[in-house]
Amino acid sequence: MDFELDDTQREIARLAADVLGRESDTPWKALGEAGLLSLAVPERLGGDGLGVLETAVLLTEVGRRAADVPALATLALGVLPIVRHGTPEQQDTLLPLVTEQHAVLTAALSEPSAPLPATPSTTAGPDGITGVKINVPHAGEARRILVSTDSGVFVVDPAQPGVSTSDGTVRFEGARGEELKGSAADLRRFALAGACAVADGVLAGALDLTVRHVGTRHQFGKPLATFQAAASQVADVYIAARTLHLATLAACWSLDDNDLDTAAYWLAAEALPAVHTCHHLHGGLGLDITYPMHRYYGMAKELTRFVGGVEHRLGAIDVH
Repeated sequence: MDFELDDTQREIARLAADVLGRESDTPWKALGEAGLLSLAVPERLGGDGLGVLETAVLLTEVGRRAADVPALATLALGVLPIVRHGTPEQQDTLLPLVTEQHAVLTAALSEPSAPLPATPSTTAGPDGITGVKINVPHAGEARRILVSTDSGVFVVDPAQPGVSTSDGTVRFEGARGEELKGSAADLRRFALAGACAVADGVLAGALDLTVRHVGTRHQFGKPLATFQAAASQVADVYIAARTLHLATLAACWSLDDNDLDTAAYWLAAEALPAVHTCHHLHGGLGLDITYPMHRYYGMAKELTRFVGGVEHRLGAIDVH
């Protein structure tokens, strides 16, 4: 199977890299003004009508720059499910929040001791939605939260009574929401695809930084890259990065559970150790807060936690 990017996807990558490469205090707004937040939005609403792969290309560029923007939350957890499963009326109401106002959307999937469950314990009934969700990206900024429950997915306004947020934890106590067609499993697929796409970029970006560093940093009069120990470690990171890239593209192309679980396992097992190796190869420079390596490490750590960690991801593969 050929996973080369087509011309449209390459242009998205180029434009995203250009926008995120600028010195801007408002990179999220800049992405919106460049039309990159509307890639998957239907053409009737002023979008490009594209799909998961094109969104994944953008998410990968966000990861490559380790940009602090709510792209995973808004695009993978919000826009894609709404485009796929929302009614025309729901799309008309929700998608302009992103395309016109550059607002943040997110989804609440994980529960205590249950990362991204296919069958949530959060309930939805006549008395509203009740339950606790954890690891909700950008929960405090979100204008709407997609909530997975035992009876489907609901779009919830977090400003209403019955919803409280704190450090990524959201508590629902009789909250009201509008049902979105599609299941918790559907939402989980978009979450895994989006997380893997961002991680693909994070690892590629950390590797690029490291290659430049060991190629220009000298010890004993020679570049670090000429030392076998450094070169072999960079090679290991390259293998991890290339494997994650291919696994992610396969998963985003198919949205198949087996492909998604394989890519997510590789993220959980390899991304953080590989970024740690990059950090180590930078020596003291990697600890400098003015140098970007700490951002890559932080993002790799958060993404690993988001997908549930190594043992959980391995267990998901074993189930299949």
